[in-house]
Amino acid sequence: MAKSKTLYVCNECGGTCAKWEGKCPHCGAWNTLTESAAAPAATAHRFAPLAQASPVRSLSEIEAREQPRQPTGVAEFDRVLGGGMVSGAVVLIGGDPGIGKSTLLLQALASLSKVVPVLYVTGEESAEQVALRARRLELSTGDVNVLAEIRLEAIVAALTTQRPAVAVIDSIQTLYSGELSAAPGSVSQVRECAAQLTRIAKQTGISIVLIGHVTKDGALAGPRVLEHIVDTVLYFEGDTHSSFRLIRAFKNRFGAVNELGVFAMTDRGLRGVANPSALFLSQHDSNVAGSCIMATQEGTRPLLVEIQALVDTAHAPNPRRLSVGLESTRLAMLLAVLHRHAGVATFDQDVFVNAVGGVKIAEPAADLAVLLAVMSSLHNKPLPRGLVVFGEVGLVGEIRPAPRGQERLKEAAKLGFNIALIPKANAPRQPIDGLEIWPVDRVDAAIGRLR
Repeated sequence: MAKSKTLYVCNECGGTCAKWEGKCPHCGAWNTLTESAAAPAATAHRFAPLAQASPVRSLSEIEAREQPRQPTGVAEFDRVLGGGMVSGAVVLIGGDPGIGKSTLLLQALASLSKVVPVLYVTGEESAEQVALRARRLELSTGDVNVLAEIRLEAIVAALTTQRPAVAVIDSIQTLYSGELSAAPGSVSQVRECAAQLTRIAKQTGISIVLIGHVTKDGALAGPRVLEHIVDTVLYFEGDTHSSFRLIRAFKNRFGAVNELGVFAMTDRGLRGVANPSALFLSQHDSNVAGSCIMATQEGTRPLLVEIQALVDTAHAPNPRRLSVGLESTRLAMLLAVLHRHAGVATFDQDVFVNAVGGVKIAEPAADLAVLLAVMSSLHNKPLPRGLVVFGEVGLVGEIRPAPRGQERLKEAAKLGFNIALIPKANAPRQPIDGLEIWPVDRVDAAIGRLR
């Protein structure tokens, strides 16, 4: 009996090797090669073209038109998508188990089913379980078609026959193709099933949403090539013990990236949060030391987030530096800048920094808020009530401007803040009603203004 051939496939990039190696020769990742059975020889229909061949043309000859969108009926979901579902687009959404991915998409399909045909393909639950969830959420799902199937060929046949406008696959890791001998969830199966579904979406114009599992590090499970195949990649964030959920777009060929959708989990499903800034602000009866409000920008949406810092005497030779929701590598750099350019030493102090509400801030405009929160906690002196700040801090002590400063200031004024400590380059040309502007260009000047 002939011995079956095996290949070693990288979980990060999807590259293949004939033998096992500690380091992937394609992407350089360590310990990511897993053994899998070699795929059979390709057949003609597996590699059918995505579209009909067309002659070579100049870009100026091609008529560019805006892609029509179909709103899902969930405003926060539409914001992250860029306005709604695009015909033929493939969306990949990932998140921790139980965070609400299936609930959100079932709500979206219930709303879409009133205007267009939809299909929900469930591979992790039975059709009865999906129906029970819909009844529990009190959704009108009379026009939502459900298919309990994990075999790719059967799903493709249903998509070709039913021709829904929007289809949800829950989840891509449960599907398998009969043409491959690998088990469902393996790298080869996930890659092949995603490629086939993407091909069907482009050929028929069906909008397909793929639900993906995540690893313990929070990244989408499976080969990284999965993220390159699809048009949009969304991540569901939030603590399962909290009622608030965030959806963030990391890739979107039909809209802006880094958009943020904010939801609250209720007994009737996920509901959009109208004023997300209030979610990330703690309600203190009086001013407290170590708290600073910053104005951040998530895509096109300005948000006010509370940055909290705790500075305490270190009881170990190596003081701890810990940040939650912020870039941990920048904290040590900011403390060094604080010492060098403002004369404030924290080398014998433990420093903890947290962004309230579970939000993750990646932009450097949070630097100034972190420094002021640390200063406030170190001296046990609260910052002025109604103060909002933003600005990037450089290694030589300068405060650099942040993008879209005008929108940040307007959001702060709308929520009742009356003082804004901002980079001098972000100072508005026209005064903003109810908001006093304190422009600064150096770290020592910012700290001196608050002493």
